[in-house]
Amino acid sequence: MSASSELLSPLSSEPVSEPAGSSRRHALVVTTSDRVDAALAQRARGAAESVGVPYVERHHKLPLRKLLTDMADALIVFESSAVSLVDAEGALRFSPGLAHLRVKQLDAGVPEDMLLRMAGLREGERVLDCTLGLGADAQVAARLVGPTGHVMALEKSPALYLLVHHGLAGLPRHPASCAVEVVHADAAEHLRTLPDGAFDVVLFDPMFERERKSSVAFEALRRHADYAPLTRATVEEARRVARRAVVIKGSRYSRDFKKLGITPEPARPNATVLWAKVPGSGLR
Repeated sequence: MSASSELLSPLSSEPVSEPAGSSRRHALVVTTSDRVDAALAQRARGAAESVGVPYVERHHKLPLRKLLTDMADALIVFESSAVSLVDAEGALRFSPGLAHLRVKQLDAGVPEDMLLRMAGLREGERVLDCTLGLGADAQVAARLVGPTGHVMALEKSPALYLLVHHGLAGLPRHPASCAVEVVHADAAEHLRTLPDGAFDVVLFDPMFERERKSSVAFEALRRHADYAPLTRATVEEARRVARRAVVIKGSRYSRDFKKLGITPEPARPNATVLWAKVPGSGLR
């Protein structure tokens, strides 16, 4: 039974493993579908250990709703061929989403993707995506730099990191893409550890300051994302790390670009998303 169908049906790091009857409440717990085998349980347990959250062993008499009621604000649920993020508002099973359509357009030779137009990514380049989210831009970047390129994607939120890291791992690799290396890290801190010119392009897509109507998937992203604002200091670190450019995406309705002292590129009057590009260090 899938995580979404279980949730919709009637109530039918330390410690890493926790009994279902525990009275402690956690922001995030990792578990499995009720059709669990040893290999799936081991994979889920390893995922929990990687971000230091509890793992709870499942069985068919332990509904997801009970876990959400008794001990967790959100769950990462491993199934035999999928992974889902579940909370009181609903369930989101990982999928390539719009990235699939964007990659198909690139395969068809249509060069209209905004990431391509803004970043000018080329075969063999190195890309650092500082705000993985649901992984759309990282997947498109992987297609643009190709098998000889490298895409590293950072995600601070444990829930989104586990969902997308293990979701991407379960997808078949596009033959014209590189793998996406997903890292659980705070972008501002991680940038400081990198040498000058370590990547060709650095990407940012911070959470919009002002909410707007959006898809079910984006609503789930909004509930679990990190809301730390992008700062001028972090952009400067990104410029040091980026050889060619830093590309930033933001909402027309927020003050993000003004706070950063950056002017976005001209856009259509009805565009809700704006893009900006600032030069990198020029170093190799």
